[in-house]
Amino acid sequence: MSAQEENRLREQISTLGKSLFDRGLTMGSSGNISVRLDDGGWLMTPTNACLGRLDPARISRLDGQGQWLDGDMPTKEQFLHMAMYAERPQSGAIVHLHSTHSVAVSCLPGIDHCDCIPPLTAYYVMRVGKLPLVPYHVPGDPRLGDAVRGLAGQYSAVLLANHGPVVAGKDLEAAVYATEELEETAKLFLLLRGENPRALNEEQVAELKRRFPA
Repeated sequence: MSAQEENRLREQISTLGKSLFDRGLTMGSSGNISVRLDDGGWLMTPTNACLGRLDPARISRLDGQGQWLDGDMPTKEQFLHMAMYAERPQSGAIVHLHSTHSVAVSCLPGIDHCDCIPPLTAYYVMRVGKLPLVPYHVPGDPRLGDAVRGLAGQYSAVLLANHGPVVAGKDLEAAVYATEELEETAKLFLLLRGENPRALNEEQVAELKRRFPA
C-alpha cells in the first residue's frame, strides 16, 4: 500500500471518528476503529483515545500478526477486532462503540439472544442482518475474543452484553453506516417496546437478501 493511500485511510478514520463522537454515538475515550491494509496489517485507533480528537499520525499500525509497529499503542480491545477479522476475510474495517441505545438493548431481559433486534426496517436488514448477543465478559477478558470469534463467521455484527456493538464492513464507510443503522434501529426498538410492532416477515427479509446480497 502506498504512503498516500495509508495517509488517506488515517484521515478517514479521524474524520469518521469525529463524526461519531460529535453526534453522541460514542463518548469519552470509549469506542475504537480499525481498517485492514493491503499488506495484511491494520490501522487501529490507540488505547484511551477519544474518537473526537484523533491525530491521524498517531493512529496505531499493526503487522499481519497483530504486532504493534508504530503510532501510539493500539486499543486494549484489539483482540475484539482480531477475532472478527480472523473469521471475516471479506471485511475491511470494524467499528466498536458503546452507543447508548445499542447498549440499552444489550441490557434488556427477555431479548432473543440469537437475534437481539427484530427486522423493523429494510435498511437494518440490508446493513446489519441478524444481531446475536455475546454473553457478558469483563472488559479485556480474552474469552470475549473467543466468544466473538465463534459468531463472526456467520454475522457481520454482534452485540456484547452490557457493553456495545462490534460491526464489520467491506470498508470503513460501510462499517460506519451499518453501526449508525444499528443504533437508530435500537432506538426504534426501544421506542416500540410494548407496542407489538409490525416487523418485516420472513418472505420480505428473504427478498431483501436476494436483491441486496451482503
